[in-house]
Amino acid sequence: MLARSSSLLTRAAVCSTLRRPFTSTSLAPLSHTPLCRDDEPTQSKAGGILESVLYGSKQSKEEEKATHSKVLARGKYVHELQRHKVKPDRVEEYAALIAEHFPRIANDPANNVHLCGSWSTDIGQQDTFVHIWEYKGYPGHKETMERLQQDAQYQRFMRDIRPLLISRENTMMLEFSFWATSPPRVTNGIYELRRYELRPGNLLEWEMHWRKGLDCRRQFCEPVGAWFSQLGDLNVVHHMWTYPDLQTRKITREDAWQVDGWAETVTNTVRLINKMQSSILKPLEFSPLR
Repeated sequence: MLARSSSLLTRAAVCSTLRRPFTSTSLAPLSHTPLCRDDEPTQSKAGGILESVLYGSKQSKEEEKATHSKVLARGKYVHELQRHKVKPDRVEEYAALIAEHFPRIANDPANNVHLCGSWSTDIGQQDTFVHIWEYKGYPGHKETMERLQQDAQYQRFMRDIRPLLISRENTMMLEFSFWATSPPRVTNGIYELRRYELRPGNLLEWEMHWRKGLDCRRQFCEPVGAWFSQLGDLNVVHHMWTYPDLQTRKITREDAWQVDGWAETVTNTVRLINKMQSSILKPLEFSPLR
């Protein structure tokens, strides 16, 4: 009788251990204690919680299998952002040169590329030009680059433009799935390009909050595009807006703060950012977006 009572007490203690909340001290008993057959549903649940804590939930495992590009991007196009820093005394020569060659490249149907826009920097890094190209995926980029390498006019253009530059850089980007790049249009306004350097590992969270907040801003102005980097500087987000002028921009941003949800969006996203940069751009005459 005494042995049977001891057995029951031991069994009750084991099952009590299985039911207690998970802590660092309860980890060892949970992982080594035999199962209580008449309490299998409780134990199964506890085991599932333990597995989720140690190895992640099934949902999170599935999400981890998907890359950022699959989760966030539209997937149809690849965008290249080019930034050219021009020697101050060669700006006019540079502008004339790209006005001749960029439309020719973009309008050639044999190239799998379109020019979204070309701008000069009005406020920001002076004597700097920004160009955004749209390729039909990475295959389109590869085919276009290979074709241009065999183009004598393009080779001459590159030889002519290099002496005019202080520096040049490019970034390969993907569109966010909720924000398609604007087609060509004429607004006769200014363009703002914002650049956010995110802390590594925060892109998914930033996208979730920003997607919700975008509805607040859309009430006052239409976005031009938003992209996240894939090659070049990583963990970088670019987004672009257009306004009639700087005063309208000021009023628009002030109005957005009056909409429920915008303050929360800013609060939730700013903590994920290491550095922010804003540039006011002026479209060039041949730019499809101008």
